Amino acid sequence: MNILIIEDEKPLARALELNLNNAGFLTKVVFNGSDGINILEKETFDLILCDLIMPKMDGFTVLAILKEMKIKTPIIVLSNLSQKDDEKYAKAFGAKDFFIKSNTPIANIVAKVKEILK
Repeated sequence: MNILIIEDEKPLARALELNLNNAGFLTKVVFNGSDGINILEKETFDLILCDLIMPKMDGFTVLAILKEMKIKTPIIVLSNLSQKDDEKYAKAFGAKDFFIKSNTPIANIVAKVKEILK
């Protein structure tokens, strides 16, 4: 199973990559939304992990473009934004789940990935 990680915080992106690889998943990491969209135009993934606040293109814009492109890949949103409206907006654009990065151990994110991809 292939997972795309769109996350501008490089230490977190690498930690997610390492933990997902150790759980048996293949991963590709990009550090902004624009690069994420470019890759999704060429490759398919089984799941996308996407931050909301990033340079070049934010995660809300990524979600809107993916919806417009009719990409049905499950998306888990990661963010430090903790407003209920942010979660509601992300889910309205198709996110399967929403995690507050500072409050969520990586093991919980990996467990959710496994659950979604069963």
